[in-house]
Amino acid sequence: MDRTNVPPAGPTDLPLSLLEMGCSGRFELITYPLPGQPFPPQSTLPNGLPPTSLNLETEVEKQFLRDPAWLPIHDTDFAFQKFLKVSQREFNVDSLLNCAPSPLHSGLSVVRDPTTGMLLDFTEVLLENTGLSAKNSLSLQRQPGPPSESLRGSNTNYPFLPGGMEALTLDQIKKKSELQEDIDFENDLLRVPPGLKAGMDFTDKVAKIAKPEVNLMSLLSTLDNVIALQPEAEEKEQGKGGAEAPKLPRTNSLEDLGIKDAVLPSTSSEKGTDEKSKPKESPQENKKWAIPVNITSPCDDFYKRIPKPAFKWPFELDVFQKQAVLRLEAHDSVFVAAHTSAGKTVVAEYAIALSQKHMTRTIYTSPIKALSNQKFRDFKNTFGDVGLLTGDVQLSPESSCLIMTTEILRSMLYNGSEVIRDLEWVIFDEVHYINDAEVRNSPNCCFSRDPRGVVWEEVLIMLPDHVSIILLSATVPNALEFSEWIGRIKKRHIYVISTMKRPVPLEHHLYTGNSTKTQKEMFLLVDATGNFLTKGYYAAVDAKKERTSKHAQSFGTKNTSQNTSASQDRAVWLTLLHFLSHRHQTPVVAFTFSRTRCDENARSLESMDLTTSIEKAEIHSFFQKSLSRLRGGDRRLPQILLMRDLLKRGIAVHHSGILPILKEVIEMLFSRGLVKVLFATETFAMGVNMPARTVVFDSIRKHDGTGFRNLLPGEYIQMAGRAGRRGLDATGTVIILCKAGVHEMAELHAMMLGKPTILQSQFRLTYTMILNLLRVEALRVTDMMRRSFSESHRDTQAQEKRINQLKQMLSSLPPLDTEGQLSDLMAYYHTVTELRTTTEALQRAILESVSGLKALSVGRVVVVNNKQHLNALGVILQVSSDSVNRTFTTLIICEKGNEEGEGKGNDSTVFPHLYNTTLFIPEGPCSHTVQKLKPQDISAITVKTLKVIPDRIIDNYNKRQQPRFRHDPPGQAISMATQELLRLAEANPDGIATLDPVNDLQLNSIDVVEDSMRLHVLRNSLRDFNCIHSPTFAEQFARVKERMTVQEELDRLLFLMSDQSLSLLPEYHQRIKVLQSLQYIDSSGAVQLKGRVACQISSHELLLTELLFENVLSPLAPEESAALLSCLVFTQNTQVEPHITNTLQEGIEQVLSVAHRIGDLQRDCGIPQTAEEFVGQFKFGLTEVVYCWARGMPFAEIALLTDVQEGTVVRCIQRLDEVLKEVRQAARIVGDSVLGSKMERASLAIRRDIVFTASLYTH
Repeated sequence: MDRTNVPPAGPTDLPLSLLEMGCSGRFELITYPLPGQPFPPQSTLPNGLPPTSLNLETEVEKQFLRDPAWLPIHDTDFAFQKFLKVSQREFNVDSLLNCAPSPLHSGLSVVRDPTTGMLLDFTEVLLENTGLSAKNSLSLQRQPGPPSESLRGSNTNYPFLPGGMEALTLDQIKKKSELQEDIDFENDLLRVPPGLKAGMDFTDKVAKIAKPEVNLMSLLSTLDNVIALQPEAEEKEQGKGGAEAPKLPRTNSLEDLGIKDAVLPSTSSEKGTDEKSKPKESPQENKKWAIPVNITSPCDDFYKRIPKPAFKWPFELDVFQKQAVLRLEAHDSVFVAAHTSAGKTVVAEYAIALSQKHMTRTIYTSPIKALSNQKFRDFKNTFGDVGLLTGDVQLSPESSCLIMTTEILRSMLYNGSEVIRDLEWVIFDEVHYINDAEVRNSPNCCFSRDPRGVVWEEVLIMLPDHVSIILLSATVPNALEFSEWIGRIKKRHIYVISTMKRPVPLEHHLYTGNSTKTQKEMFLLVDATGNFLTKGYYAAVDAKKERTSKHAQSFGTKNTSQNTSASQDRAVWLTLLHFLSHRHQTPVVAFTFSRTRCDENARSLESMDLTTSIEKAEIHSFFQKSLSRLRGGDRRLPQILLMRDLLKRGIAVHHSGILPILKEVIEMLFSRGLVKVLFATETFAMGVNMPARTVVFDSIRKHDGTGFRNLLPGEYIQMAGRAGRRGLDATGTVIILCKAGVHEMAELHAMMLGKPTILQSQFRLTYTMILNLLRVEALRVTDMMRRSFSESHRDTQAQEKRINQLKQMLSSLPPLDTEGQLSDLMAYYHTVTELRTTTEALQRAILESVSGLKALSVGRVVVVNNKQHLNALGVILQVSSDSVNRTFTTLIICEKGNEEGEGKGNDSTVFPHLYNTTLFIPEGPCSHTVQKLKPQDISAITVKTLKVIPDRIIDNYNKRQQPRFRHDPPGQAISMATQELLRLAEANPDGIATLDPVNDLQLNSIDVVEDSMRLHVLRNSLRDFNCIHSPTFAEQFARVKERMTVQEELDRLLFLMSDQSLSLLPEYHQRIKVLQSLQYIDSSGAVQLKGRVACQISSHELLLTELLFENVLSPLAPEESAALLSCLVFTQNTQVEPHITNTLQEGIEQVLSVAHRIGDLQRDCGIPQTAEEFVGQFKFGLTEVVYCWARGMPFAEIALLTDVQEGTVVRCIQRLDEVLKEVRQAARIVGDSVLGSKMERASLAIRRDIVFTASLYTH
């Protein structure tokens, strides 16, 4: 564009100027109050090219003078050396022209003497697959990436090929598609190219060579060759099936073979799996992947089969543990389902020990971060070589056993981390939490950032073939089905080991006491063997009744939901705890489903003291030692002082509002037996392995995010299972408090003895997942969806088998005759089929309606069509009361001799009654039969009714069914009815008037009206077909029917096998549309820069990426951007209105407008979430708290700014740090180094004091 020269401003001109803002193409208008002054430069950027490298002085100044983190406190000499290195470095221009060396295309192989094994020579061997790298291949043969990416991988890497998604084999490549044809390279070759006159001559022109004389020596040597070739020929025969089998050279030395084999690139590692775990399958049989292991018989030969186990325990293993260990030794995958504290950890420990023995690695994942930290401590004490990777902690990542959250494992799999190569086992603990939406939204859970796409299903699908899977779960009803799914997608057997045995049986009681007089009122409800004792229930009801006033008695035990006052609660707890401590039943865990209730109950026990002076001293010293790492101000937080006071008396509280370090102190004191009473919410039962003597339920109702409901059996069993310490207690005691009244018996029974919830798929599509898979051409999102547990009902093996059968059946059927008169046979078939479905729909509607059932009452004349009767009239005698499978006992007229059997009636494959309405009139004497008809046998309800005496008819008919009365004449009632029916049929041979569903039965729903109109049209159109006049019509129609039945089933199966039947496919297309309109991917599905950024971000990826690209974060200070991003991790509603700066307020408005835009776009693309719901996810209640924290305000002051509990604040700031890291990473990809360093500063500002105190478990 040519530059326009503007004349200088005159006295009359307005002093205006354009200022270019940055390089984004934005301009601002600026005015000058003083004319005659020179204009400032018209751009905010200096002119000319951007600076290429930083000035050395400024670099040194930045590193050593401005940034205190670089200045060491101790080793100043070393710092000075470093300073000199930077200041006196030499320029090396050639380093800019450096180019990575190309990979070697050959290697050396050793040639040995076959008999002595001596080295003779080296030969050069060409290597295959040298060009493979993490950027272009899914194969394990590819070169390792740079060491810096070995742990987490890189978002430009390909993942390793997931197990079960096999790369194309040679056989599959050999199979031709329909479009390919065989080319015969000998005959029928085209000789002349198009447009040319002459071509090539391919005829064999070899001259006949005269035979030389015979040489005996050469004959002998050829004989030798023939003998040598024989085994090779046999080998060829065998090897024809698997073309990959490398031909082995003949040699006398095994070692030689070994070396050759090592050079061959297709060693077993390429197949990536232990051959043992790959089941040898014959394609015919439909195989089961999940194999239940019988644990009833003792495992006697255990020590014979494993003489040197990788790990030894100080106790004898249970049968189920031995079976699991045997399976692990065979490198098989297992699913272990057992109750809490049954000893599932043994299986995990053995796997870790095995991988240390094999020098491979194990990854242990758990759904809860607290559990990860505890396991780290336990495994570290046992094995030593253990590392931990969570969002904010990374300890010894080079260890052979890594403990991590599932999300980190997912990103390692997507980013092709090198750790996966050495991986032997992945252990998924607490698998039953997959179902639990509340757990995923609880502050303790590492899923909570992504409650939409539950990560572990992706992980299971993405794991490569050589990794074996160990799943540990509480007892779930569908363990087999779940394992079958994993086995099918991984193409390997999964051994299911489940035990219902509890090491310590439980006894469940009801407690109605509330004063010293009634403190012994504890009633056994379920005994240790699992019997429900109604006697105990009624005793509890009576005890409660005695104390209630006469007024309450009249209302019975129903009103259980009324809440009790705080003083009543206090009385109950004091009574119960005195009673339990007298009986030495502590420690007690009291489950209370509200955090405020937990705190209130603990505070109300100020008069209780449950510890001895020795225990008090121990608690005091442990508490002080644990909190010594906190800063002075933090040690005096109100929550810490309150908890110290409670702990000294042996009482504690555990829920998500408690500071993480306090929670850990409480857990450790509890496991030492120093906490006698712990008031906890449900999260305490989640995997945190802290058994108690007694478990008390404050209530059995809880709020699950939508409303109040009773506990589910699975939840109850999980919490009750905390009672009973193995090796210490004979039985565990579970107590349910009856504060307001005794709960309903049915509710208690269902909760205590019901089946736990089945595992259900929580698979969702997330934008991150779609973008991660679109990045790699070889993986398709539809493959991922097809392998999800929600699609596990697809048994593709059986379906493929059936499809092949159906195709063969189709090809074997006789051809159709559709010539001449029969030319409209197919159209006729389709019309009849439509007629049939419409008729059935109408019949259903009539039978489901009140007026229809009224019409089908005793005495109504109906037209009957089934296998035995064709358009026969009948009269209804009796209607069954069963509304599900309703039957109509009917007297029907028929031919003499066709009372019982399959007469020449209507063969149900042809539907003559649809086009032939002629009523049945017997040719010979008229007989009758009484049958129970199903609704579908009645094809029409006539307008006629007859007076009948049903009981007499039925009794008479039944009597004549007995052999000795068989030849009696029918009774008068039957004869009369039969005669009437025959008369009706003869009077209306072409069909009798029927009740119209719309006019007569008054069914006015749109479907019924449309169907009855369509029925008339179809019936009339049937007369116009020619084919019905053909002599061979019946035979040809039966053929069409047979062929079309097969074809319809085939089409249905082909649809089920195709991607079109995936339940998530519509949503996938909608999400792709969203990504395309936001330009994350282009029209062909290639991932663009925005998409690459979104891959980095694990939750709320769209919003964050849009904020980045719209520069919303750039103008903000580091602490402001941290405060703004807190809306992504905070999920609660607050009552306190935050006070914030104007820039932050503007930032919030920008975020909300971007969120609105995304919400509207998603809505337009068809995603069923309103913009308000999408925007409503982002809560700004903690912006002020985070802003003040990042600016250095002490925690005690921050806690006063909000009504959110301290523990939740800490958890949010910790998760905010992970978000800041992701944004920093994303800013680097975009090339915005300023924003990157700003995020780093924000991260440093919030990482301090009590919020980022290291866990007690990891130090």
